[in-house]
Amino acid sequence: MRHTLPHAPQFYVTAPQPCPYLHGRAERKLFTALQGENAPELNNTLSRQGFRRSQNVLYRPSCESCVACMSARIRVADFTPSRTQRRLLRRDGGLSRINMTPWATEEQYELFRSYLDCRHADGGMADMDVFEFAAMIEETPVQTRIIEYRCDGADPEKLAKGDDHLAAVCLTDVLDDGLSLVYSFYDPQLQAASLGTYMILDHIEIARGAGLPYVYLGYWVPGSRKMDYKARFSALEIYKGGVWQRLGKPEDHSNETHPLSVDPIVEQVARISLPQFGR
Repeated sequence: MRHTLPHAPQFYVTAPQPCPYLHGRAERKLFTALQGENAPELNNTLSRQGFRRSQNVLYRPSCESCVACMSARIRVADFTPSRTQRRLLRRDGGLSRINMTPWATEEQYELFRSYLDCRHADGGMADMDVFEFAAMIEETPVQTRIIEYRCDGADPEKLAKGDDHLAAVCLTDVLDDGLSLVYSFYDPQLQAASLGTYMILDHIEIARGAGLPYVYLGYWVPGSRKMDYKARFSALEIYKGGVWQRLGKPEDHSNETHPLSVDPIVEQVARISLPQFGR
């Protein structure tokens, strides 16, 4: 189904699919194309309204009976690591960070496959081949970086897999107000190193050094064990009811799975703010 605003991108809605986060529910996405010279401006504007990028598409959950998926971001200036997170930063500090242009490599794909086979064997990406992986990395109309994390002399009892071992990768968009973690994966044999959390902590430091106020984490879903870790970061905000607000107590958002909390799709589209493209 297509929804159009005057002088604006066209918005579409996907058919319902099984929800990957809440058992027994169905997910549906509102999406629009991301292309042309206006792509960066559109990405910036819609990211501030809870949208996420996947290759040349921007999407936001628009389910028929649930609004549990809420975009989450960390306020960099107000973030303070917990004791556990400080310990993690010290433990994984031997990793080296390498910033790269978004170009896929065989080494990255091998790590990606190992990660999926161990962590998400039944997920939507389980059948992704090397060409689809390359498209995920390289097909971007906005400013995007690949950030590799390598074990090059780290403590052998903590992260060792040999010199210059690729431990983790994050596909990251650079927005005008922050960094957006599009997708990340890591060596499942290093699960004890909590590399997923480490990459978020490191992105907070990258954003701080660049003077960017936010780190966008994707969606937080109350009641989903897969998403619990995001609520452990201080200074976390969620996009709810059309505004960014402090998370507060996670249990306060449990009613977002009630069907009466969902607005009609036409109203959702009408409330989207868009950049003023040239007429």
